[in-house]
Amino acid sequence: MIIQNQQKRIVAVHDLSCIGRVSLMAVVPILTTMGLQVCPLPTALLSCHTQFPEYTFVDLTDEMKRIVENWKRQRLHFHAFYTGYLGSPEQVQVVKDLLHDFKHEEDLVVVDPVLGDNGSLYKGMSPQMVEEMRELVRHANVISPNMTEMFFLLDEQYRSGTIDDRDLKSYLHELSTFGPEIVIVTSVPVEDNPHMTSVYAYNRIDGRYWKVTCPFLPAHYPGTGDAFTSVITGSLMQGDSLPVAIDRATQFILQGIRATFGYDYNNMEGIMLEKVLHNLDSPIQVSTYELI
Repeated sequence: MIIQNQQKRIVAVHDLSCIGRVSLMAVVPILTTMGLQVCPLPTALLSCHTQFPEYTFVDLTDEMKRIVENWKRQRLHFHAFYTGYLGSPEQVQVVKDLLHDFKHEEDLVVVDPVLGDNGSLYKGMSPQMVEEMRELVRHANVISPNMTEMFFLLDEQYRSGTIDDRDLKSYLHELSTFGPEIVIVTSVPVEDNPHMTSVYAYNRIDGRYWKVTCPFLPAHYPGTGDAFTSVITGSLMQGDSLPVAIDRATQFILQGIRATFGYDYNNMEGIMLEKVLHNLDSPIQVSTYELI
């Protein structure tokens, strides 16, 4: 009998912001807490994340290529690949080359298609990056766009109001035809209730749609999307089902916001992950997912 005791190793392709619990500063502690060995492939080095009024920025595209070449010479093996902020079409190509050279059929690929929010692209994003991201999601098993990114990927006009379940299921199904088996959409408004927000998910393998609804707290904390998708990734790597994974991720973000909300604190630094990381080792207290 062969005992399988190898620790799972995941490549995390995100930027590194020195101030703010975003990108790698959220990804690494969350996935490490969930028992994964995180191997960062940083896309950029920033003094603080881009929602601060000013920041320094170093593009690491060339270094990404050197790191990947070094990994190839060492014949390293990874079990999962998880991408977030990519700063240029050239970096998208680096990721596609990485997957071509390292990915095995059984490995997990998670793409958080970081493009924009509130109906607009982020600073530095362009229509060309949208096109490149459409190509990258074809290589993914799981994608986790917010509402804005969903519409950009689908090349549809952004809709700011509530969307009924039938239309939303249609959007998720259409995104899955790009390639990913699992599509998760965050920040979905709840009709006639501005104090609630929802996460929707579709699994093409079994044809089922899921929804988790939670309170919407009136505070903005950068990095919650990075933290959310990190918990999704860790949960799936641990063997959780899709509805359990989205439930765990949603509850974790809600716990993080509540733990941070009462502090005299600059929200730009993100939720206080260190206050709630231990919750990732605890079972879900109340299951809130529903089949739709």
